[in-house]
Amino acid sequence: MVTSPRLEKITPSNFDAAIALKVSPGQDHLVAPVVKSLAEAYVHPDVAWPRLILEGDRVVGFLMAFFDIDFAGDGSGTDIRSGLWRLNISAGEQGRGYGRFAVHAVASEIRRRGGTRLTASWHPGNDGPEGFYLGLGFRLTGEMSGDQRVGDLELA
Repeated sequence: MVTSPRLEKITPSNFDAAIALKVSPGQDHLVAPVVKSLAEAYVHPDVAWPRLILEGDRVVGFLMAFFDIDFAGDGSGTDIRSGLWRLNISAGEQGRGYGRFAVHAVASEIRRRGGTRLTASWHPGNDGPEGFYLGLGFRLTGEMSGDQRVGDLELA
């Protein structure tokens, strides 16, 4: 049976599968584990949108989006953004289009909420996902979020 990837909310019945998700060896320094993302979602429930990525019944990834945050963090409310906070694709499932699916799913949700731009950040370096994001059309903003580069994808 051919299936398409889909997103699913994190629930008590899939929580263990979510936190068991591991990225490929050597990528641990590039993305936080799912359990940290879920803790962040718990303390930021108004902006965090955690979802499992499933192919059939198989967990293939995890994403967490954010919506309408004060990106500058200065309290002025002049730089409100939505985007992709975290993306973990399971070891052995990378290179199969699930990351692309995740970005498109977040873009669709941002559009549904009236947004026109998707912001993401990533660790720079040859071993990081910069080529993936730039290949999807993200443009570097010249900003840093902590030690991560920031890129935007226009959704017009």
